[in-house]
Amino acid sequence: MKGSSSLGAAVPVEFQIPEIVMRLLAARGMTPTQIGDFLFPDYVRDLPDPMLMTDMDLAVKRIQEAVARSERVVVYGDYDIDGITASAVLIEALRALGLEVSSYIPDRFEEGYGINEAALERLAREGAQLVISVDCGITSVGEAAWAREHGLSLIITDHHAVGASIPDAEAVLNPKRPGDRYPFKELAGVGVAFKLVQALAIATGRPEAGQEKWLLDLVGMGTICDVVPLIGENRVLASYGLKVLRQTRRVGLKALAGVVGADITSITASQVGFVLGPRMNAAGRLEHAARSLELVLTDDGRRAEEIAGELEELNLARRADQSRIFAAADAQAAQYPDDPVLVLADAQWSHGVVGIVASKLAEKWHRPVLLGQMLGNTVKGSARSIPGFNMVEALRSQEALLERFGGHFFAAGYTLPLERWDNLRLGLNTYYKNSKTGDEQAEAKPEPELSWSDLGMVNLDLVSDLALLEPYGNANPKPLVGLSGLDVERARAVGADGKHLSMRLRDQAGRVIAVIGFGLAERYSDITAGRTISVRGHLDKNEFQGRSSVQMVLS
Repeated sequence: MKGSSSLGAAVPVEFQIPEIVMRLLAARGMTPTQIGDFLFPDYVRDLPDPMLMTDMDLAVKRIQEAVARSERVVVYGDYDIDGITASAVLIEALRALGLEVSSYIPDRFEEGYGINEAALERLAREGAQLVISVDCGITSVGEAAWAREHGLSLIITDHHAVGASIPDAEAVLNPKRPGDRYPFKELAGVGVAFKLVQALAIATGRPEAGQEKWLLDLVGMGTICDVVPLIGENRVLASYGLKVLRQTRRVGLKALAGVVGADITSITASQVGFVLGPRMNAAGRLEHAARSLELVLTDDGRRAEEIAGELEELNLARRADQSRIFAAADAQAAQYPDDPVLVLADAQWSHGVVGIVASKLAEKWHRPVLLGQMLGNTVKGSARSIPGFNMVEALRSQEALLERFGGHFFAAGYTLPLERWDNLRLGLNTYYKNSKTGDEQAEAKPEPELSWSDLGMVNLDLVSDLALLEPYGNANPKPLVGLSGLDVERARAVGADGKHLSMRLRDQAGRVIAVIGFGLAERYSDITAGRTISVRGHLDKNEFQGRSSVQMVLS
């Protein structure tokens, strides 16, 4: 596109930043230097010293002792993709040190989230001498005390919100710890695990300098899929992670991409988040996450293809379950039109799937959502929030009602007695109304960052320029574009079930753009040819029969 700007040393000398990108990022609050660093992340420059993290020296020392004593080590992970990738990253790094390492992922349905005492007792009985958690453990005060009392060494690595007390473990790595000097606080669980790997590499020389980058395919996947802010160090890890993923050595990831028809050599953040990630998560949501961990660790091509096929089948089952639960939960949500926080539960809603449904309900209703499964006298579920409302702090305000909870700003999990469920609904809605969020926050929709009254600037060059902002994600959204005064040339429902809206819009100069609204056909059934409308959404490049064109996806 015409118009560009150079930022000196922060930008490769052969590249000029498009002016529209400069203006957009400046409007997001970035200085010229920050814009250059953001668009062109650097692995060496932008990754802080891992030793700045509290207890990192203690963790490295204890692992070196394990190596010297040939101890048996267990990596204790979570059952989502963040925990799976974090487990794999740490397992491979510890095995490179010569350690005998096994994995433990709790059963979502039998054990629930996080470290549990029964699992630690079993691991100790089986000969484990050091347990290292990934993506969990920051609230496991009682479990850490049990491990200490019974002579089982425990290192905790986590990224979730810190509770009132820090567990008494050998080391507790979490940049959110009070007083922690690590400058970036929003790492995913796999990001914290990778910082431990970096620290071990510095101390031991293994992996050799630069070789740890081969772990970034997993680090990038976990970071993208865990919906942490894709800015700062997370943007570096995601960007380099995609580069490594496109040339990954992992037969399992190649097999999974093959099953869904994705080209691993040009994989995008969107495909990781919405295609690969859900399939890796499906095992933990419906059965056990150990299958997904095996997928990323195996070097057996035949076994990789077998697991990839199984994950695809599980994902299809998950989608069917998700659709059923969404319809029922959406109907239940309609019964609470005045509640700014939707607190919904049913005995037939699997708590392995409610997190995804909660996200979709929060998007539809523009409200924080808690979705739970009634299991006898207990409710177990997931919560998803909206901008401006800190979900984990909201749950903390109701801590007296909860048996356990944990998470971060936008996502959390919880368990409580069924008899307290109505009190939780009342308490969270009262908390919301008394908070600074305000009811208007839930209903507010963001204004377009870029707006035009014609299609003169809306071309493939624009789409290419905006692609510099990728990978998109939390805190780095795809730019929202507004188009006004366009004539509807054609509008129709499309898709196997007729749920999607397809339009062809024309400006006064005769320029046209294709528009697709997924799941919006019923909502906008009154749009017909001849009307003049305004639309808002995200721009994509559409490839069809060898031709490229600009397409808007309605939001």
